[in-house]
Amino acid sequence: MSIKLKISIQKNTKKNYFIYIDEEFNDNWIKLIQNKKYSKHFLLTDQNIYKLYKDFIVDLEHKLNINPKIIVLKTGEKNKHLKNTYEVYEALIKQGIDRKSVILSLGGGVVGDFAGFIASTILRGVSLIQIPTTLLAMVDSSIGGKVAVNLNIGKNMVGTFYQPDIVFCNINFLKTLPEKEWICGLAEIFKHSLLDKKTYLSLKKVILEESHYKEWNTKTWQKIIYESIKVKANIVSKDEKESHLRAVLNLGHTVAHAIESLTNYQKFSHGEAVSRGLVTALILSKKKLNFSESLFKEIINLMMLLKLPLNTAGFSEKNIWKHIQYDKKNQYDKIRYIYLKDIGKPVYNFELSREEFELGWKEQKQLFG
Repeated sequence: MSIKLKISIQKNTKKNYFIYIDEEFNDNWIKLIQNKKYSKHFLLTDQNIYKLYKDFIVDLEHKLNINPKIIVLKTGEKNKHLKNTYEVYEALIKQGIDRKSVILSLGGGVVGDFAGFIASTILRGVSLIQIPTTLLAMVDSSIGGKVAVNLNIGKNMVGTFYQPDIVFCNINFLKTLPEKEWICGLAEIFKHSLLDKKTYLSLKKVILEESHYKEWNTKTWQKIIYESIKVKANIVSKDEKESHLRAVLNLGHTVAHAIESLTNYQKFSHGEAVSRGLVTALILSKKKLNFSESLFKEIINLMMLLKLPLNTAGFSEKNIWKHIQYDKKNQYDKIRYIYLKDIGKPVYNFELSREEFELGWKEQKQLFG
């Protein structure tokens, strides 16, 4: 059964678009694309996805009765770099892209971010359709309109806010994911649950009943993905450009981005970094906002059942703090940090001092290594 969720951006862009969650792409989404009457179709994907889903691309061409021009990107976070945009811009222009064209992004978060940034900037903006192939991309990067590329000094330092026309989440794509990618998406799903009590209780029930995610059936996955997307969609619809409320979606990300930057985006997936960052946020929330110790233990137990990493990955507080200072959320040389007062009660207007962070990081190291 297909699940459809509508995102309505209330301010700024004032754009509505639909997210579809299904086992396959049916006539509804095909007609939706055809009714848009795009002048030309361009498909951006990466080398791994292109090899893995050649049959899907052929099926896409057949069902839509199109012959999209395909641009295949190099695989990996390190290739989501500003320096790599020039070659893609030139290729699109040489192939005749115009302002009524659409870019279809087929891939995980790296492809979605890169393709979205290209779509938002070429010819001052062309239409974008996101077709995420990973769990993380389905519940996070394809939703909400944040698109960006990296610089050597930090992740997502150059970007825009640009909403897609449509998002299609095909559950069947998840069957090909390696273990690392499952963990990556589950960390972001867990983060979303901490921002909404109803979602947390629903996810907790599933984990306790059937702790191993690979035993969850399609119906369960559709429900979990829907509920996770809904948390983010509700926040984004109220604050598209992160002027206030949307900042809570960065829960755990301050430390996560520091870990990724320290390892040049090579060693850990985004989710593995976020999971560690969530633990840091919970520890700091205990110290600063008296977050419940019993609830902390409950959350840690659920994360352990999901096999989410909790440790400090061997990094010193000094090195993590150095990279925290590069975080793009910082303002006036102050570290903006997201704390939790309770499940569903994030606090996003507090600062984080070096002393507070170092005490929290040391505790995390003592507890989990």
